[in-house]
Amino acid sequence: MRESNVDKPPIGCPNSTRMNAPASAVPLVATDVHRTYTLGGHQLPVLQGVNLEVAAGEKVFLCGQSGAGKTTLLYVLGGLEKPTQGDVLVHGQSLYFGAAKARAKMRNQTMGFVFQHYFLLPELTALENVLLPSMIGGKRAEQRARELLDRVGLTPRIDHLPTELSGGEQQRVAIARALINDPGILYADEPTGNLDASTGTGVMDMLISVVNESRKTLVVVTHDQQMAKRGDRRLILKQGILEEG
Repeated sequence: MRESNVDKPPIGCPNSTRMNAPASAVPLVATDVHRTYTLGGHQLPVLQGVNLEVAAGEKVFLCGQSGAGKTTLLYVLGGLEKPTQGDVLVHGQSLYFGAAKARAKMRNQTMGFVFQHYFLLPELTALENVLLPSMIGGKRAEQRARELLDRVGLTPRIDHLPTELSGGEQQRVAIARALINDPGILYADEPTGNLDASTGTGVMDMLISVVNESRKTLVVVTHDQQMAKRGDRRLILKQGILEEG
């Protein structure tokens, strides 16, 4: 269902976020986040009072069993899915107490997304796919896209179509695309889920290296416990409750 331009805010968001620092100093804060689905007339709670703070440059890995709601939480944190209750602050600004257009603008300016599936347009080259979400135009945008593709090791493949790239190369294109607007927060949902172990390790090495260089905040959903050890924090979602791992 499409969102209207003016959204009703989620109910019951408390004022306190339990922070020691000002909200604007913490890139990502989730406060009392609930997400409930209605299936066949029954209420299915997926997130139950999630509270989370992620510092600038911090790498947080979200773990949990299949169906635990990890992707739902990531989508709520990234402004892709509204919570039933609670709110998310990005650099001190509410994601959900405002218009959908404002949320979309905040998403484009401050966040980048990498998914398990690459979502590259098959008729576009690697360079053209990276340029798609760019908020700057012309030669500046193309120069940045070329620099990002070089950073992820794909300069020789810059004019190739997705069908001419391996799975690992396609995911590297997707990472470059997520970085085109220089977001402060990067979300990754099972970014190596479609890759073999060796290729997945290489992609994750590159992703963490890029994040460390630019001191971006990284939130990763994964079922891979070994991968989760590479974060600054590992959090486990169980029965809708988020706990330190």
